[in-house]
Order: sequence, then C-alpha cells, then structure tokens
Amino acid sequence: MEEQHFFIKGRIYSATDAQLQDALARIYETPERPRCLCVRGGVEMYVARHRLFVVKRMPDTGSKHHPTCTSYEPELHQSGLGELMGESVIEHSPEFVELRVDFPLARISGRAVPRGEQQEPSDVNVPRRRMSLRAVMHFLFERAGMNRWYPAMEGKRNQGVLHKYLTEAAEDVMTKGLRLSERLYVPEPFSEATKSQTAERRRSKLAVLQSHEDDTQFKMALVLGEFKGSEATALGRRVWVKHMPDAPLLIHAKAWERIERVYGNLFEARDADTAHKPRVVMCALIYARREHTYQIDTTSFMLTTDHWIPLEGMHELDLIYALIEHKRRFMKPLRYDAKSAALFPNALLLDAGETPTALHVLSGFMDPKERGIKEKALRSNDGAQWVWYTDKPMPALPAVMKWGAVHR
Repeated sequence: MEEQHFFIKGRIYSATDAQLQDALARIYETPERPRCLCVRGGVEMYVARHRLFVVKRMPDTGSKHHPTCTSYEPELHQSGLGELMGESVIEHSPEFVELRVDFPLARISGRAVPRGEQQEPSDVNVPRRRMSLRAVMHFLFERAGMNRWYPAMEGKRNQGVLHKYLTEAAEDVMTKGLRLSERLYVPEPFSEATKSQTAERRRSKLAVLQSHEDDTQFKMALVLGEFKGSEATALGRRVWVKHMPDAPLLIHAKAWERIERVYGNLFEARDADTAHKPRVVMCALIYARREHTYQIDTTSFMLTTDHWIPLEGMHELDLIYALIEHKRRFMKPLRYDAKSAALFPNALLLDAGETPTALHVLSGFMDPKERGIKEKALRSNDGAQWVWYTDKPMPALPAVMKWGAVHR
C-alpha cells in the first residue's frame, strides 16, 4: 500500500490528489464519511479541519486497516496503551481525546494541612488510573507517528518535523479542562539568523507561566525536547534542551542527583560504541518561580534513535537500524505506564503479510526480571514468532509481502 486512497461520493481519490481538498470540503460537517480503501470493503473515517481538511481514523478502528496503511494501529494489548484506554485515555468523539494525568498543571505552594478530628467520609471513591508524565510523552510520540517508520521517511525527520507533529498531536487533546497544546512547548529549530523571532515565539507560548492568580499558585507547562546536558551553578543546576540555547531549565541539585540515579543508564547510552548514537528526550513540567525563569517540577526521560523512534533500551537499537537499512515498514510499541515492556513485541513488522509480525529481542544485559518475563511470554505463544538473542547473529527478517491493488 504505497499511498492511501479514499472513496468519497462515488469516486476514488489518492492522498496526494489535487482535488482531494475540494472533495473533503463537500462532505465536511455532513453525515457522509470517506472510506479508506486499504482493505476490501474499506474502513470508515472522518474529516477534520486544521489548516487543511484532514482524513482521520475513527476511534477503535485502527486495527481494521491493513498493516501497511498509514491509518493502521495495532491491537491495544500489543502496547502499554491498552491498559489506559477507557480509564486514563478517553475518546469522547473522533476529534476529542481526554487524558487523565497524575500531575497538576498548577503548582500550589504553602498549602496548609487540615487539622482536627477525622470525619467519617460521606462517599468512598474508587481510585482511577492516571497517566504519568512518561505515558503522556509516549502518547504524543505515538499520536504524532514518531514510533512508526516507512522507507520514504529516510532523511525527513528533523527538529522541524518533531516540532510540527508533536505540536499538532496535542491540538485535540484535553487534560485538566485545558487543551494540552496550550501548555505544551516543543522547541523550534534553532538558527542564528532567526533566534530573536524564535525566542519571542517561545516567550509568547510560555507567557501563561507569568500569570499568577495569587501568590501561591504557579501555572505549569510541558517542555518536550532533546536533552543536551546540565551544568552546576551556585544555586543548583541548569538543564539544557537542544534548540533552546538561550533558555535553560533550572532544578535543585538534590533533585538532579535523584534523576541521575534513575536515568543514568540512558545518559550513558549516548556514549555507547555504536554506529548510530541514540538521543535522550526529556519531558519537563515547568513553572516560573521568578519572572522569565523556568524551574523544573517533574521530569521524565526517554531513549530514541537519531530518527526519533522511541527505544525501551539499547538492546533494541540494532534491530531498529536493521529494519531501517532493509527499507522495512514497522512500528515500535510503547510501554506507557505498564509495569514491564517485556510483554510487548520490540517491534511490529507491517509489510510481511495481512497481519503485523511481532519481533522480539533478548539480551544478556537485560534486567533479569524483564528477561524472565519476555521468555515466559514467548513460551506461552504457540504461533510462529521471530526472536533474536543478541549474543548470536540476527536471524533473517520475514520476507516482504507485496500488497496488491486498491480495494473497493
């Protein structure tokens, strides 16, 4: 399926057809829906409008598309998203997704602790699962399509692409009663020639942090970008995000020491003896403790390839690059808040048949518990499976299955 095709009012349009926008305009805000023709009979979709008209996937239909289709999504149990759907990720309509998160978008300092006798509660609330900062980062990367790869993407993933698609991914997402796009900043590509204009747009975007309803409440925002490094100061540490050389994020020294203990293996991965150096991406919840200074409240880090494809660990790196070099179509399932990523495939090959092919990696450097979970999951799977033990040569990848003509 080299190009997506749609059936609209008795006619077939390709995704690049010059007349597609006019066709979508005629059915926008009408009951009629376009159909993606990646499978026989087609799959119903809907029309959204941003700057242009866009055909989008209906909720719960991703797995109905052909694996090579750009609208395909795997079954929910094949990634950590499945545990969150319906409880932390709620699709109210095709154009409205709500995220229930476990972090605030306002920081309240000096909140008094209530005292007095304990009262019998009038209600007993059942705790609902909430998404962590890491899960939100994974959600945005998946919604932006950064965890999938097609050969045509080679050489086209850069900071500008990351900024565009992550920002767009947050547009129809609500959390805490706010559009996530209002509180998300992804750095624009930095250039000396345009640095003043870029800085002004950043300050405008983060101006919400300068607005205090009172002296104790600080509004918060998310900064999502590539971690560059940190340096000690007399008051703590400066944390640098790539493409933000004029605006460091500040953090207390002891908090940074905890971060280094938790994420030390990710930071060390950038110095690994590999042909392709991985990136470390950070998602930081920030507030302005003083005017025009950005203080980190909470942060999470994630390893990615230099193409921005998320990685669970370095043991996946060679597989991902082998798939890219062999010009394969694939998707990387993400962990979100699952207790273990070992239950999920390390990659899903999308061009080897009518259904995706799960690819699994086992490394002697994996955490023993994680390795045990992966081995148990593989033993319980009766079907054919592709497994690579990294102390041995990589097995041949499943052959590409050519996909035929567009279905009506």
